[in-house]
Amino acid sequence: MSETDFDPEALQRALDAELGKAPMEELSRISGGQSNPTYFVTHGGRRMVLRKQPNGKILKGAHAIDREYRVMKALGGQGVPVPEMIHYHEDAGAIGTPFYLMERLDGRVFEDCSLPGLEPGERRAIYDAMAQAMARMHAVDPEAAGLGDYGKPGNYFERQVARWTRQLRASEQGGGPELERLADWLAENLPEDDGLSAVAHGDFRLGNMMFHPTEPRVIAILDWELSTLGHPLADLGFCGMTWHTAPDEYGGILGLDREALGIPDLATFEAEYHAHARPTPPLRDFHVIFSFFRFAVIFVGIADRARAGNAAGSNAEEVGPLAQAFARRAVDLAGI
Repeated sequence: MSETDFDPEALQRALDAELGKAPMEELSRISGGQSNPTYFVTHGGRRMVLRKQPNGKILKGAHAIDREYRVMKALGGQGVPVPEMIHYHEDAGAIGTPFYLMERLDGRVFEDCSLPGLEPGERRAIYDAMAQAMARMHAVDPEAAGLGDYGKPGNYFERQVARWTRQLRASEQGGGPELERLADWLAENLPEDDGLSAVAHGDFRLGNMMFHPTEPRVIAILDWELSTLGHPLADLGFCGMTWHTAPDEYGGILGLDREALGIPDLATFEAEYHAHARPTPPLRDFHVIFSFFRFAVIFVGIADRARAGNAAGSNAEEVGPLAQAFARRAVDLAGI
């Protein structure tokens, strides 16, 4: 069993108490990811994934694994591809933090948005499937899914800009002058609230989806810790960053020969989304700029945790500087 940030025997006792006494045949940490430590666990032959909060001090509202569990459990019966939820363990006394268990699925996860190794037609189908999955998620009625109180209604972007600005200014090291300018620009350029509200994932991108082993079909949308009731264009704008970032900036596709690769341009991807979504206004630069700002603030937090020694990802110190790269992309797009 690989190295863990908790006592494996404590987890064994917790699993025995909840699922019945059985041997724990596997416990291995999944590499990658900067949010919540994630492990493969097999207990009594049952293959599962464990997600927990990172150890150490965390910002208020961050690493909300209880919300991850709740939203996936609710959406499981609504036609949204998510794993089956098994158990949420709220008591931090067992392994040091709360954790939850979900079914382990077998499929493909693509971290590189250029999709190396696939044929052009497969790449196009993967992007189409991603747009369709997002549309399906946004079509869910939150009230019908039991998520009517999952977030505050209205003024989503105003509230989010304020939230991430607070997160930025709570950082020990700060994010630099470009992020400060972006915070001001976003506050001054908020779109008029149109009242649209949906289950917003908050981190909807290719790397947070699992695809069928051989088919271009999404079988699971993962990593819901930033989800809330929000505006659907927040997710679409977040996806849009892929077209505005280079391959060395978190795996973007800027500068690549998209036509040769079979990857659609952003307008075509957006059209695929709108073809399957409920009526939604068009994407604007504001939505992409906001997404850059928010992700940059997340990277600032990762850098802070790396300095404190409790970052979830082994490459946390490497991704920290991406905050500045994303800030520059947003500043260029905003023209400020």
